[in-house]
Amino acid sequence: MAKKSERTGGSLRGASVEDLRKELERRRRSSGKLLKKREKLAAQIGAIDAQLALLDISAGGVVRAGGVRKRPQNTMGLVPFLAKVLKGKTMGVTEVSVAVQRAGYKTTSPNFRTIVNQALIKHTDKFKKLDRGKYTAA
Repeated sequence: MAKKSERTGGSLRGASVEDLRKELERRRRSSGKLLKKREKLAAQIGAIDAQLALLDISAGGVVRAGGVRKRPQNTMGLVPFLAKVLKGKTMGVTEVSVAVQRAGYKTTSPNFRTIVNQALIKHTDKFKKLDRGKYTAA
């Protein structure tokens, strides 16, 4: 009759070296099932992501298979985009945040307006505050 550790994967504290080798081999053989299951789930996630992409819906920060977060890629950073949009114009923070996105800046941030506001405040060399909440490119 098999020992408890061989049947249930319990404690191997009192096991001999040979018992340990057998248990290790048993676990290695069962790892193939886990790898196949992981591949199947990854394929399902890929299919769902493809369907969402067809609907133009982002998974928005959801961790995908492999642990990689999908982040939008922009041709330039936020500050250059802001300078481009504000050149020759005076806008409020909300107007600027909308205009930057219309100009092609991609973001999934739920707090994008706040990020824009912080960038305008921080970069006094590039932006000039004309009135309360009103900015222009310097």
